[in-house]
Amino acid sequence: MSEPAYRLLDCGDRALTVELGRAVDPVINAQVVALDEAIRGAGRPGLLETVPTYRSLLVLYDPDRLPRADLVALIATHWPPPVTRAGAVRRWRVPVLYGGEHGADLASLAAAAGLSEAEVIGLHAGCDYRVHMIGFAPGFAYLGGLDPRIHASRRTDPRPRIPAGSVSIGGNQTGVSPPLELPSGWQLIGQTPARSYDPARAEPFLFAAGDLIRFEPIGHAAFDAMSAAALAGETVATMERIDG
Repeated sequence: MSEPAYRLLDCGDRALTVELGRAVDPVINAQVVALDEAIRGAGRPGLLETVPTYRSLLVLYDPDRLPRADLVALIATHWPPPVTRAGAVRRWRVPVLYGGEHGADLASLAAAAGLSEAEVIGLHAGCDYRVHMIGFAPGFAYLGGLDPRIHASRRTDPRPRIPAGSVSIGGNQTGVSPPLELPSGWQLIGQTPARSYDPARAEPFLFAAGDLIRFEPIGHAAFDAMSAAALAGETVATMERIDG
């Protein structure tokens, strides 16, 4: 019998990491998300929490109710996971005010890429991005699918604090910050009024691993109006379901 295409790593005595690969790859990430859904869907007592990442799944469990051997068997039962989810993929349309005080690095990033600011905005807002994982801070979305023409190295002088809701580029990734002021070395290109994290909501996290995001440029007036609406509890990012 062939070995499973994953590696199990103990994280103390109450968590197990299922490592599916060594690279940041959309196929591997799709397997992570599918395995996450399959394990959570099993509804096993003692399964406390799952945390999908780029290439692995962290499973937290209560060994008194779900022994490690049973968890290992549960993972094996759901491998390989189905990765086709027709009609179940969520795509978020996220408004962004690009440049100026809302995206302090847009001009320098554009100049380094030999592009105009408008061209960078067009490239950044011109495709769907896959949410690979939520991490670093509550609601911070790491997105894959950035056009190579606007890949940009992280700053050599990280900022101790960036604006809440910043949209930024770091290497070959782009990201959406939560409505918190955070330290960051990523290149700031815009800001969204959408709140990717809000503890007052029934579901605090707006995005989830496996979702798609498309950015929509907006002007100052729309940004101000949407920011007020978001503070009042409205979800100013819109969601649609597309075939997966």
